[in-house]
Amino acid sequence: MAIKRLIAGVGIGLALGYILRPSLQSERLTPERALKEVKKTASQAYAISGSWIHMLPETIERNQISYEVYRGGLSTTTAEGTVQYEFFVDTKTGALLDLQPA
Repeated sequence: MAIKRLIAGVGIGLALGYILRPSLQSERLTPERALKEVKKTASQAYAISGSWIHMLPETIERNQISYEVYRGGLSTTTAEGTVQYEFFVDTKTGALLDLQPA
């Protein structure tokens, strides 16, 4: 009786893992959430006055590693005026991969 329950439990676990695997692997941040993470990180060094983000992800390569990213931009206000920056943010982690003046 206990062996049957164990086998049934393992079988159910494997079936659920197989069914849920694609949704767990492809889970990514929404563009809005990714932009919020970038602004949170960049606001530690810059006074952000505006921002934007592309809604469709793209693939870039850095150091022979491919990343799925959102491309976006930030405007900052300095004593000299407004400065524009372009960024790439990882769609899965929200990590800021690149931030360069536009």
